Amino acid sequence: MHIFDTTLRDGAQREGINLSVADKLTIARHLDDFGVGFIEGGWPGANPRDTEFFARAREEITFRHAQLVAFGATRRAGGSAADDLQVKALLDSGAPVVTLVAKAHDRHVELALRTTLDENLEMVRDTVSHLRAQGRRVFVDCEHFFDGYAANPAYAKAVVRAASEAGADVVVLCDTNGGMLPAQIQAVTATVLADTGARLGIHAQDDTGCAVANTLAAVDAGATHVQCTANGYGERVGNANLFPVVAALELKYGRTVLPEGALAEMTRISHAIAEVVNLTPSTHQPYVGVSAFAHKAGLHASAIKVDPDLYQHIDPELVGNRIRMLVSDMAGRASIELKGKELGIDLGGDRALVGRVVERVKERELAGYSYEAADASFELLLRDELRRGADGAGDAAPSRFFRVESWRAITENRPDGTHANEATVKLWAKDERLLATAEGNGPVNALDRALRVALERIYPELAKFALRDYKVRILEGRSGTDSTTRVLISTGDGDAEWSTVGVAENVIAASWHALEDAYTYGLLRAGVEPAE
Repeated sequence: MHIFDTTLRDGAQREGINLSVADKLTIARHLDDFGVGFIEGGWPGANPRDTEFFARAREEITFRHAQLVAFGATRRAGGSAADDLQVKALLDSGAPVVTLVAKAHDRHVELALRTTLDENLEMVRDTVSHLRAQGRRVFVDCEHFFDGYAANPAYAKAVVRAASEAGADVVVLCDTNGGMLPAQIQAVTATVLADTGARLGIHAQDDTGCAVANTLAAVDAGATHVQCTANGYGERVGNANLFPVVAALELKYGRTVLPEGALAEMTRISHAIAEVVNLTPSTHQPYVGVSAFAHKAGLHASAIKVDPDLYQHIDPELVGNRIRMLVSDMAGRASIELKGKELGIDLGGDRALVGRVVERVKERELAGYSYEAADASFELLLRDELRRGADGAGDAAPSRFFRVESWRAITENRPDGTHANEATVKLWAKDERLLATAEGNGPVNALDRALRVALERIYPELAKFALRDYKVRILEGRSGTDSTTRVLISTGDGDAEWSTVGVAENVIAASWHALEDAYTYGLLRAGVEPAE
């Protein structure tokens, strides 16, 4: 089974992706680490960037698992492959494998190539034979194959035969428009395999949302070569997603297609490539999304507490992911206990304590809080309830590092059209009254800086903290600017990142509450003893 990745070529055609040569080299290393068999690097000779990529890849990357593949087209009509400059560029790339795109739809041959059906077959034969004579391994992508098969099955199969008989290792059936469904893919692939005897591959676009299913349907029909892209990147809505395809082959079909241990790196590789292309990883992507093994309903949590397999189709650790319990107004006792365990807090099976936490979560969610994406705020809530003890009669005051006397934020609109943002905070920490003022590029940034100025002398650990993300949501069911506001803040210290939530009728107040939690949690995480 060939695992063929075309992220650097087909995936790069996604709207919003613009890869530099350095980006492509980085992604190629990630894909090689993952253990794919073939990495299609681009179209050498078509643009300077792809030509440079192949030159640098030869010098800078020692591939451990993958072979580098150059992509190009069959020779021009009426010419010779030996004299074709584009074919020469494929050879000059130094890639040991070449993928040729060939027309398999008769209308495309006549209207796009403006040549005859017989000449198109000769273009395939000549180019494949020439590259094979030069020592290259050749794959042929039959463009628009399934649409072409529907229009003229005899000719579509003739293209497959021409490529295979000329020496192509694999002939790839391409659903270029992405309009096919799994039953169609399986039936056609099985027929072509039986009629031609060629080794077949599949290249599926995702326009019907079926690219992964179509790829697996082709495998069921006998295809032994799958073309995919990392995270499903690609033109229009994308390509077959490499990670669900590989996971299905390994875990559902029982086929070993990766080096030993590589599957457990899948989540990391997926997210690393998303960082390089500068796209936020899809939280709900199968297998590797952060929500892929997240459980919210109390019924699910109760079952998972007994046996995680009751509501999970695989062990998430097999693909480098993990189970997550989401805390919300749907939470039951099991959700809270499992979430506490996930956070490293043993609730000891205390039903009264767990029940109190459940009720507090539900009350606060009714007020607008959301703990699904704010684990740090939930952990602080949990710790506060633990301080109250099993009977709830203990000290109800939260464990904090500072006490707020007051704060204010001012935004000034100046005559020249610029804005000035200033914040002042008055705090108590370790029996010392602290006052600080700071400016920022917005009122929340000014508050963040003022809080840091006030506390850094006492808590030098704050120097590592940085606000990473800031989200504001106006809660539903309220009116306009009078609405209750929820703010989510993500903070990091270089080693980890945590999220906190604040809710208020004022966006600045909501931001302040989230900032308080962010600093408090960060100091707890750093091992600092609370002062208040």
